[in-house]
Amino acid sequence: MQQNFEQKNLSVEFNNFKIPKIGVIALSTDFTIEQDYNRICHNLNVDIFFNRIPFSNPLNNKNYIAMKQYLKDVAYNILPKQEIEVVAYGCTSGTIIIGEDEIFKEIRKAKPNAYVTTPITAAIKAYNKMKINKISILTPYPVNVNESIHRYLEKHNFEIVNFYSFNLESDFDIARVDKDFLYKTLLNINNDESESIFISCTALKALEIINYVEKDISKPVLSSNQAMIWDSLRSANINNSIIGYGKLLKDY
Repeated sequence: MQQNFEQKNLSVEFNNFKIPKIGVIALSTDFTIEQDYNRICHNLNVDIFFNRIPFSNPLNNKNYIAMKQYLKDVAYNILPKQEIEVVAYGCTSGTIIIGEDEIFKEIRKAKPNAYVTTPITAAIKAYNKMKINKISILTPYPVNVNESIHRYLEKHNFEIVNFYSFNLESDFDIARVDKDFLYKTLLNINNDESESIFISCTALKALEIINYVEKDISKPVLSSNQAMIWDSLRSANINNSIIGYGKLLKDY
């Protein structure tokens, strides 16, 4: 015999505090950025939401600029019609080629009240806060992209002590760079005149070795993802001292 369905309603209690929301725009070719955000943020009182933006290898100005047309829609589709505190656009070289102001303008069409950051925005902000001016740079990019990185940082009054590159043309290859090899490379390029090493590119798997390199060379090391995560969190009023990923996240 079929019985009548009976539902008993339960009372619900809601949290009274607001959890900050950070939206991350990741390149469709980036294997690294989501892992790095999750590695740092998983125990923090913050929610992270990702969306992917179309990008085609190789790394060149044409392919970077092509991303601009998608920025508004990709940002909008991170929690559509919802307010979020921060939007982070995860491409260092793409920001420089497209232009920071253009990145900000397109994203704010979709999320007008969000703070917008990028890896290079965050790195410059971090270095200014740390009062660091003389830097060594390691990138994975080809020559024409490196020239843009060099000019951009000089324009922002940084003294480039030395500049090294792996000269790779694909994000897929960048994500495959061995972490032990990267660690040894960073030790080898360290220069007594520089105050810090900046590792450019969100696809490089640098986050896990930053702490070890800093201990060996006795100076801060910044990477694209580390700096952008730092700026994302601090701009969302998440001020925890985070151990294990460099001086920036620990002390600033």
